[in-house]
Amino acid sequence: MSKPASISSVARSQPATAERTAPRRGRPPASERGPDADHTRQNILEVATREFADKGFSGARIDEIAALTQTSKRMIYYYFNSKEGLYIAVLEHAYQRIRHIESELHLEDLAPEDALRRLVEFTFDYQVGNPEFIRLVMNENMHSGEFLAQSSLIQQLNTPAILGLSQVYERGCKAGVFRTGLDPIDLHMSISALCFFTVSNRHTFSLIFKRDLGSPATQALRRANIVDMIVRYVRA
Repeated sequence: MSKPASISSVARSQPATAERTAPRRGRPPASERGPDADHTRQNILEVATREFADKGFSGARIDEIAALTQTSKRMIYYYFNSKEGLYIAVLEHAYQRIRHIESELHLEDLAPEDALRRLVEFTFDYQVGNPEFIRLVMNENMHSGEFLAQSSLIQQLNTPAILGLSQVYERGCKAGVFRTGLDPIDLHMSISALCFFTVSNRHTFSLIFKRDLGSPATQALRRANIVDMIVRYVRA
């Protein structure tokens, strides 16, 4: 089995810089306030997401993010207080997005097995379609969850995800279509792991086994196989 894909640009040995803890200094200039404030903040988050995903926490630079957003370091510090604060906000935004879309699947309207299939399909499609999210999670794991632990919001966001899967599983058990005795958190981990690996190890796996895991045909087959594996595992 191939080793998880690395993020070569993450240099954990780099010393902390002043930008990591730079304090918020008053209000931003008048030219950077007004009705476009929400748009500016959102733009900073989107650009910072790409920078942190590509370069890791240590490699990303506030100067570069400011330049790419055509704003200023002062504006970034006004909204997020520090580089660390911006990084945590990026993680929160990433988890908010996936959980918001997940909440709109209306799994309660589907039969248990159909609901489980839909959830696995969504997880696969989202992770394949959002590789930046995968790289952010990989980077945070390299930091042993140091920044994730500082966000109570992310922990709150993940509770409904487990609750939704638990409800689908419980309905399936009551209907006699799912076997009993499974842990919903463990099931969630299995679903995530199968989908996550498809993205995180795509390049190394493709090179080692001479198979293009990024091709639409290969991804469609992989998607169907993962759904089938999970459903067969849970089915009574």
